[in-house]
Amino acid sequence: MIGVFDSGIGGLTVLHWLLKELPEYDYVYIGDNARAPYGNRSQEIVYEYTRQEVEYLFNSGAQLVVLACNTASSLALRRLQQEWLPQHFPDRRILGVLIPLVETALKTTKTGIIGVVGTRGTIASGAVTREFEKRKALVRPDLARMEIFSASCPLLVPLTEEGWIDRSETKRIMRHYVRELKQKNIDTLLLACTHYPLLYDQFSAIMGKKVQVIDNRAVALSLKNYFERHPDIATLCRSKSETPKRMFLTTDDPERFSNLSSRFLGEQIEAHHVAVL
Repeated sequence: MIGVFDSGIGGLTVLHWLLKELPEYDYVYIGDNARAPYGNRSQEIVYEYTRQEVEYLFNSGAQLVVLACNTASSLALRRLQQEWLPQHFPDRRILGVLIPLVETALKTTKTGIIGVVGTRGTIASGAVTREFEKRKALVRPDLARMEIFSASCPLLVPLTEEGWIDRSETKRIMRHYVRELKQKNIDTLLLACTHYPLLYDQFSAIMGKKVQVIDNRAVALSLKNYFERHPDIATLCRSKSETPKRMFLTTDDPERFSNLSSRFLGEQIEAHHVAVL
């Protein structure tokens, strides 16, 4: 079984692509809606909340957990992998969304001028820029230059959850957020928040045809590649049933979560409440 964790409901945009690219696996999704959003919380709090949710998923039978949350991937993933996992679940794996997104952006860019949009927590952490700096030599050693420009977009999460995707107010706010990125002549835009793929068309229209927008399909393709390189882990995660299991959990109101799911996942689901402490 594969566990998918997000601070709220946005991670369903990651699960959407996982189900398309890797449908033969069992999945359990948990959204920590009761404590969302994580974007404005301290690094220590993000780590502790993420640890609790990952532990719950492992205890529920997940062999591998995808942190479908850019803030958690930026602020908690490395510590969980290096310190917590070896002591408590040495045979399990935790993967994030940040590296697949960064590597895809590097493979896509032609000029090396890349823009990143995300929550305040993700952008302020500097984790995305650091990952670009680490990955450049491995992925694109041919790039003569690389410049990363970032913009935090704190209002976009609540706007997408309210369904204001096509509202003129949302588009005006988006134009405001990316104005400086456009002035930098970026040719690639990385959406470093799981909610933002819902605004993919709007970002593409605002940035123009010369800018490629990178979304969560990159995460699913990366996991597929990971399983090809680690067939033993893939076997443990693969469903033993002809009808793979799908389980949806939330720490808050399951009815609201279920109602919002069609917007993020593209289908209606039934979520269940769990208490994670």
